[in-house]
Parts: sequence; C-alpha cells; structure tokens
Amino acid sequence: MAETAGVDPFTPDVVAQIMRHMNEDHAGDCRMICQALGGAPEAESAVMSGMDADGLDFVAVVGGSDVAVRVPFSERLTERLQVRREVVRMSDEARDVLGLAPRDGR
Repeated sequence: MAETAGVDPFTPDVVAQIMRHMNEDHAGDCRMICQALGGAPEAESAVMSGMDADGLDFVAVVGGSDVAVRVPFSERLTERLQVRREVVRMSDEARDVLGLAPRDGR
C-alpha cells in the first residue's frame, strides 16, 4: 500500500468527465464550494479546473479576476465512486456555511 500512496488514481479522462459534469450541471455548487470552503467568499462564479485524490481545483471569478481555489477532500480518495460522495458532502457543507436551505429537504 505504501508503494501506491503517492499515485493518483484518477486518469486524465476521468478528471475531464468529472469536470464536464460539474461545470455543465453543477455550476452553482462550484461557486458555493469556493465561497464557503475555498476561501473565496466573494466568488461571482467558478468552474472546476482539475482534481486529484486529495481535492478539487477551481478557477473562481472574484472582482472580475480569475483566482485559483483548492478545496481538499475530507480524506484521500482511491476510487471514482468516492468523488460523488465527497462533492455532495462539500455542497451540503457549503450550503450550511452560507446559511442556505438544504437541497432536496435533506
């Protein structure tokens, strides 16, 4: 296991698929995550720009300028199925931090 500790399990095609899904279907979540968890409370918009086993990368627009934002996962991920769970957790946590109602009555 120690031999694979530094290896990222997410291939470029998987990252591209996840980014496309997030940016096309969850743009509001990207912005909220950056505002509440990424240290960019004034983010006007955000797009996911990358990821690895340890977190998500975004480019947020703050005051008309692009700002790189990194939001770590709660643990190092080892498989694709974990990404959805972590993004849902981040979105729910961001909604809570921002004082927004839970999504879907959660």
